[in-house]
Amino acid sequence: MIEVKGLSFAYQKEKVLDNIYLKLKEGESLAIIGPSGCGKTTLLYLLAGLEQADQGEIKINSQRLKGIRDRSGVILQDYGLFPWKTVYNNLALGLKIRDESAEKIKHKVSAALKRLKISELKNKYPAELSGGQKQRVAVGRSMVLEPDLMLMDEPFSALDALTREEMQNLILEIHSRDNFSFVLVTHDIAEAAFLGHQIAVLREGKIAAVIENPHFGEKRLREKEEFFELQKKLRTLMSLESKGEDLR
Repeated sequence: MIEVKGLSFAYQKEKVLDNIYLKLKEGESLAIIGPSGCGKTTLLYLLAGLEQADQGEIKINSQRLKGIRDRSGVILQDYGLFPWKTVYNNLALGLKIRDESAEKIKHKVSAALKRLKISELKNKYPAELSGGQKQRVAVGRSMVLEPDLMLMDEPFSALDALTREEMQNLILEIHSRDNFSFVLVTHDIAEAAFLGHQIAVLREGKIAAVIENPHFGEKRLREKEEFFELQKKLRTLMSLESKGEDLR
C-alpha cells in the first residue's frame, strides 16, 4: 500500500526528516509516535501530498506520489470543518467538488450520518457541536469519499478520555468493515498500541524503531495483559529516546 524510501525534508535548510524508510501493507495501520517537533506531522503531510520531499520517494499502490490523491482521506487535529456550513453540507462538500450527482450525494451523506449516529445533527453548525461530535463529522467527511487510505494527525487529542476511547473504537469498527489502510500520528502511547498494526517511534527526524503489534483488533484488547506489555515496551523505547540512546 505505502512504500517510503529515503525520504528527507527540510524547512529553510533545517532538516526535519532524514532518510525515512517505511512500509505499510494494504488494509493495515501505522501509528507514529514521538516527542513534539520530531517530524511526525511533516511526515503525515508528505504522505498526504500536502508537502513535497527534498529527497526520496513515496509510493502508494505502486504509484509514485506526486500530489494530493483522490482516495486519501485526511483528518486533522482541529477538525477542519467549515463553520458556516451545516453538518450535512460539511460532509457533502467533497462530493460536490467531485461533481457527484445530487442523488448520490444525498445517499452517501445520509448513509455516513446514520453509520456515525449523528443523523439528528445534520442541520446543526460546528459551533453547536461537542468535540466528539465534531470529530465524528470530520470522520464522516472523509468516509463519504470512500478512501483507501486515511491519514490522521492527532485527531483525538482535544477529547476527554472516554470520548477519545469511543472515537478509537469507531475508527477500528469502520476499518474492520471497509478495510482501508490508515496512518495515525499521536503522542498517546495507549492510542498507538490500540490502533497500530505497526508503531513507529520517530526521533529527531529519523525512525528509531518500528514495533509490530500482533494483537491489533482483538476484542477487549484494553483489558488484556498484552496491551499493557506493549505500552510498557513503547514507554521504555521512548525513555531511551529521551536519553539519546540507540533504539535499534
